[in-house]
Amino acid sequence: MGHDPAAALINGQGAIVAAIEEGKLGRTRSFGGIPRAAIRFCLEGAKIRWQDVEQVAVASEPNRAFLRKALFRARLAPLSPVSSAYYFNKALGELGRELNNSRILNEMVGGPAGRVVHFEHHLCHAASAFFGSPFEKALVVSLDNQGDGRSGLVGLGEGTRIRELSSIPFPNSLAWLYTQITTLLGFSASASEHKTQWLSLSGEPVYEELFVEMLRHGSKEPPNLSRKFFNRGFAGNLAFSGEFYNRLGIPEGPLAEGVTQDPDNALRRNIASSFEKACELVLTEWLGTLRNRTGSKNLCLAGGLFLNPLLVAAIEKQSGFEEIFVQPAAGNEGTALGAAWLAWHQAPGRVRVAPMKGLYWGPAFSNAEIKQVLDNCKAPYRWFDSDDRQIEETLQLLIAGKIVAWFQGAAEFGPRALGHRSLFASPWAEYVQENLNDFVKHRESFRPFALAIPEENCDEFFECSANARFMTTMARAREKTRKFFESPGSGFISNEGLARLQVVSRENNPLLWKLLKRMGEKGPAPMLVNTSFNLFGEPLVINPRDALRSYYCSGVDALVAGSFLLTKR
Repeated sequence: MGHDPAAALINGQGAIVAAIEEGKLGRTRSFGGIPRAAIRFCLEGAKIRWQDVEQVAVASEPNRAFLRKALFRARLAPLSPVSSAYYFNKALGELGRELNNSRILNEMVGGPAGRVVHFEHHLCHAASAFFGSPFEKALVVSLDNQGDGRSGLVGLGEGTRIRELSSIPFPNSLAWLYTQITTLLGFSASASEHKTQWLSLSGEPVYEELFVEMLRHGSKEPPNLSRKFFNRGFAGNLAFSGEFYNRLGIPEGPLAEGVTQDPDNALRRNIASSFEKACELVLTEWLGTLRNRTGSKNLCLAGGLFLNPLLVAAIEKQSGFEEIFVQPAAGNEGTALGAAWLAWHQAPGRVRVAPMKGLYWGPAFSNAEIKQVLDNCKAPYRWFDSDDRQIEETLQLLIAGKIVAWFQGAAEFGPRALGHRSLFASPWAEYVQENLNDFVKHRESFRPFALAIPEENCDEFFECSANARFMTTMARAREKTRKFFESPGSGFISNEGLARLQVVSRENNPLLWKLLKRMGEKGPAPMLVNTSFNLFGEPLVINPRDALRSYYCSGVDALVAGSFLLTKR
């Protein structure tokens, strides 16, 4: 019930019935506390009440989190008494809020006592990855900023149990340091780390050795931050020491920001590239060591750090595991899944839940509900009397270079648009990236757009793992794919030949699969640009009114909502 909370509901077989983030329903990317609207959606969607719920699982242990934070600050108190006192009081305030939220939740749930259970944050991350995977046995790693007062967990999953092997204490957190670097580069902390990762593609890793020295003490060791590069209290928006700035060759303090936040300065791009490469090296070597020690062939990953597809792609390529599964909702929202599955598997005699096949667990709307909103807003529209007609008219718009908003079925759970709340465009349309960036997304040009492709055609054009189903990794473009685009750095294929990719199966998303197949018959290849359907600074659209507002308030050319088509003239 901290930041980015979500709710998930599983049925008597352990299958997910509904799941949604509170922020999406509240139309904000920053929310903390009890996810009341998300809970209400889950209960109403299943047509049940609180008394029908067997157990309520929460992905936090507030008392344990406070003790860890308090002990860390107590150790730093002799070196930095002021900042230690500040962060101790901050942790005390967080404990008070968490305990109060727990009290309120217990009152909401009602009797009998014991229906609300708490699980440790990183254990919930680990459970979301392992129980969502197809593996019967796997090494499980969770890494984030500071969940419940620590930065990571290593465990072994087998059957219906996860056994913890080791823990990574704060501040030895790659995710926390990623936020520090993000702030240094002028992006928003705890919101724009993805910008740092994509900026890294345009730089050179000239400071990689510095960051490797910063991230670990020895070769193939787990993350262990070198204290000499940070101030004594690990305090402030930027906690770097003079040694760090000296090694970068830039002035310390406010003057540094003028250098590192200049978008035309190569130093900014090189810092991002260097840090990304250092993270990849440290993690892949450490995970390789864990593989050798445990004998595990499979790896499951969760935690906010693994929302980075560049990092995941490097781990897939270099760590030596046979198969890897990344929880698509790797951030805090995914802990709702993990907590539910942990509670489910605790009961004796229960079989392992089925692996995840999709993420379409959010609100869905019928044509009648969509029509009601369109009529209420006096929006002109046309009706499709069949899926074939819908596909053909949408295809005509895409081939003509139009940007089409696609609002179909149940909303996706997690941060990525996977073809139910998406914007589509032809990757061969003139100025498609400029139009998307300047008139719709209002985002930086260095951030690449994803491509969607049918499962059957993927191997012809790309090399990628099964994680591309959920866009949690990068694909490597084959030579023929690069020829479809003007240059390797065109925006869809990086200079290293990497591409963001969603692999679409007929079983999981039949309508989008059919659209892609028809695109392959009419266009150069069965691919479309896929980016999230939302206004700048907002989460994915959820309901028809969100969709209509985002459509009219942006440069999107057409909206396909259910069986209705809206176009601009």
